[in-house]
Amino acid sequence: MLILSHNVFNERSGTVIALAITSQPQRAGFPLTLELSSPDLPKRSWVKISQIRTLSVGANRQEARRGDPEEVVQVIEGLNEIIS
Repeated sequence: MLILSHNVFNERSGTVIALAITSQPQRAGFPLTLELSSPDLPKRSWVKISQIRTLSVGANRQEARRGDPEEVVQVIEGLNEIIS
């Protein structure tokens, strides 16, 4: 999961806003998916922009990571394209 929400939001709401990440090659390109280029990911990965979730802070987030500022901007641009 790619965490988009700020720590203050997470602490006050008890939830996180997250997007699904997959290592399966994606046929759909931007804006539905965005390839992640992070060295901390073990495999080539894509975030599924259309699969946004609100999860409990206590949920098992073993594979969750926070989006870096550039990724967050790209995800927001993708969401805007999907809903506009």
